[in-house]
Amino acid sequence: MNKANNLQAWQLKAQAQTELVLERVMPSENIVPHTLHQAMRYVTLGGGKRLRPLLVLAASELGDADTEAVEQAMAAVELIHVYSLVHDDMPAMDNDSLRRGKPTCHVQYDEATALLTGDALQTLAFDVLSRPTSLPAARQLKMTALLAQASGSLGMAGGQAIDLANVGKPMNRHELEHMHSLKTGALIRAAVGLGALACPDLNDADLQRLDQYAAKLGLAFQVIDDVLDCEADTATLGKTAGKDADNDKPTYVKLMGLAKARRYAETLVAEAVDIIDAFGEKAEHLRMLAQFVVARKN
Repeated sequence: MNKANNLQAWQLKAQAQTELVLERVMPSENIVPHTLHQAMRYVTLGGGKRLRPLLVLAASELGDADTEAVEQAMAAVELIHVYSLVHDDMPAMDNDSLRRGKPTCHVQYDEATALLTGDALQTLAFDVLSRPTSLPAARQLKMTALLAQASGSLGMAGGQAIDLANVGKPMNRHELEHMHSLKTGALIRAAVGLGALACPDLNDADLQRLDQYAAKLGLAFQVIDDVLDCEADTATLGKTAGKDADNDKPTYVKLMGLAKARRYAETLVAEAVDIIDAFGEKAEHLRMLAQFVVARKN
């Protein structure tokens, strides 16, 4: 089996595992409030690349991982990601009508339901992450703090705020990278960190090396997102193509041009892969996910 087929087989298995875990932790739509729980399941189940939970799982392969802690982290990071998409798509932010190939939450339901759905998914993430495991309590507390910091004003939410404040304004490369290191990169770094923290045998040097890998990967992911917004169509993306240009948002394509932006992403991924070389074969899935980030079509 070649590397591409090996990655695809592992991805499908890991995505199925993610779906089962999410299904298990999500409240049933038969429980009051019915519409809220229905909306939470609508936006979370049955869609998406599941890159962040896959990164949790791949990082956990580097050590002697606590399986329960890994699965809880996989669910928690995806719940935070989905909550951010629900809010990001709302009229007050990006005002999009399509996500993962289906109507966005506020279109399928209404704005108030979408707002509450995001809120509920966010809090469910920390509920799930704080459930008992066999990890040392201090280690589990680090995982909770890591996800909280990556999600807040010094992470994802802060990046979104900077993004909204700079619509129609020029940004230099340093400013653009700072924004995306928060908006997109923080949660990708958290995903890798959560998987590593679920392995009590990984030390601080290991964690630092993995964080450097994830920082470069997170930036590469955003650069390719900007490229795909220009190159791909709506059906392929599963969301509205050309949205960044329509909204006059600062992007790497606008700053560097299409070809240079793609080359930059490829360089970042090559650097990310070099950083984890010391982990040997155990890091194979992390390497393959890095390559997937630049080869993906949506």
